[in-house]
Amino acid sequence: MTRAVSPDLPARLRAALDARLQGVSRNAAAERAAAISRTYRDGGGSAVIAGETDALAYALARMPATYAANVASLNALIEARPDFMPATLLDVGAGPGTATWAAAEALPSLQSFTLLDANEALRRLALDLFDESGRQVYYPRGDARALLAKAQAADFVVANYVIGEMGEAERAALASLMWEKTRDTLLVVEPGTPAGYARIIALRSLLIAAGAHVAAPCPHDGPCPLAAPDWCHFVQRLQRSRAHKQIKGADAPFEDEKFAYVALSRASVSRHASRVLAQPEAGKVEVAAKLCTPDGLETTRVPRRDKAAYAEARRWRWGDAVSLN
Repeated sequence: MTRAVSPDLPARLRAALDARLQGVSRNAAAERAAAISRTYRDGGGSAVIAGETDALAYALARMPATYAANVASLNALIEARPDFMPATLLDVGAGPGTATWAAAEALPSLQSFTLLDANEALRRLALDLFDESGRQVYYPRGDARALLAKAQAADFVVANYVIGEMGEAERAALASLMWEKTRDTLLVVEPGTPAGYARIIALRSLLIAAGAHVAAPCPHDGPCPLAAPDWCHFVQRLQRSRAHKQIKGADAPFEDEKFAYVALSRASVSRHASRVLAQPEAGKVEVAAKLCTPDGLETTRVPRRDKAAYAEARRWRWGDAVSLN
């Protein structure tokens, strides 16, 4: 049984962020975070992050949630591939290094970390955070796309909330190039919106046609069985720190991050578990769960009279991989 990594930021990263926040107006940082969020919602990209305060505001507002989504995706990948022990990581569109932090926590076999991003403010912040925590990474300056074309292949390639910032043709070209640089497994994480899901499905189809196999979340390499307006996404709850609440202007002690993802491997997964696609309904008579199975979509009903199966089904949660007897 593999150990699931916590969705909360590692203590070293929290400490490094808190240290960077000293002497910075939290009101100013909150205003910049809100402006950056509006730009992203309106279809803009990371170009709006133009300086040190912008980069810190973005990291404080978004790093906890994107880290949690990456960890949830990594936990699912490791459960499906317990033998996955990559040594090298390539983080495409790395920003402040969120996906690298998550991968390093989830995969202790990793020894080499290469990060690529065109945004200089985010790159500088990432290097500061890694330096303060003692982690060594390679994060060259320059155009991310050009650097990716010249980069060495890695065992594990990650792209975290990146492909939504480009057009369809550009996304397809980037997907193909990332797969070319992938020795073993590629993980792509996007917002858990219908548009984010559509991008994941398009990339999934393109790379399956190029020989990839799905490791997670899908229990098969076939077409997605969901039909609009439904879409495949998951939710990860994370705790908010005091600084996170201040930057977000929020009172709730937690946040629920919706995300969509796909992990694609060179080798096929020998045995796929079914995936829980929504929070199961647990009643006194039965547990009803919407599952994506190796044979397609189905609603499974586990009656209470089957005591062992019923007790197990009551523990199922949205996003879990489950085996049906």
